[in-house]
Amino acid sequence: MRALCSIAVLALAASCASVSGAAPRGGPVPQGYRLVRDEPFAPPAALWRSIPSAWRVDERGALELVEPEGGESYAPPHRSPLRLALLPEFTVGSFVLELEMQQTGREYGHRDLCLVFGFRSPVAYYYAHLATTPDEHACNVFLVDDAPRRRIADVPEQGVEWGTDVWHAVRLERDVEVGTIRVFFDDMRTPVLETLDRTHGRGHLGFGSFDDTGAFRSVRVWAPHPGPALLAGDPFAGPLR
Repeated sequence: MRALCSIAVLALAASCASVSGAAPRGGPVPQGYRLVRDEPFAPPAALWRSIPSAWRVDERGALELVEPEGGESYAPPHRSPLRLALLPEFTVGSFVLELEMQQTGREYGHRDLCLVFGFRSPVAYYYAHLATTPDEHACNVFLVDDAPRRRIADVPEQGVEWGTDVWHAVRLERDVEVGTIRVFFDDMRTPVLETLDRTHGRGHLGFGSFDDTGAFRSVRVWAPHPGPALLAGDPFAGPLR
C-alpha cells in the first residue's frame, strides 16, 4: 500500500509539473494553467515605466528600482504608487505569480515594495503593498478605480520583515472569476494578505513601490488564458487621464 501511495504522489507531482510547465515553489497551480513567463528581465526599454531613470536591469537579469535621476518624477491622477514598471507583452485575468523581492531602502513603517496586477490604465488597477507596519494605508491589497487608492482587505495584525540584503520568496494568486486575491511572503502555507474583489478583470502585471527602492528577480507567471496587451502603447508616455 505504501508503494502504491508513493507512485500516486509521484504521478500527481508529474501531472502538476506538466500543467504548469515548471514546478512552482509555493505548491501546485490550478488545473489548466500554463507557464507564460520564466525568464530574466529584458533591457528597461522592454518595460513600461512611470519613472524611466528609476529602473535598470543588472547583468543577471534582476530588475532594480533605484532613486530617480535629475529629479525625474511621476504624478498620477489619483494618490497611488509613484514608481511602477509593467510587463507590456501579455495580460492575464486569473494567474499565479512567483518571484523573489528585496527591499533596499531605509527601515521605517511604510517601507514597501508592490506587486501590480489587473492594470488597465494609470487610474484602473490593483496593487499588493508589502510593508513593515500595517495600517489603513500600508501592507494591504489596494484598488485604484478612478479615485485615490483604497484598501480592500482587513488590516493585518503584522507587516513583513524585509531585513537587509535579504531576498524574499513571494507568491500572488488571483482567481478573476471567483474574485479571490492571496499574497504569500516566505511562508507559502499561510497568506499574509487575502481578500475578494472583482472590480477589474484582465490586465497587465507589474512591480514597484510607493516611493522606495528594491529589486525583483526569478519572476514566473502561470495563467490559463494569457492575452495580448490591452493598451496601444506605454500608458506613462503621454498625458495621463
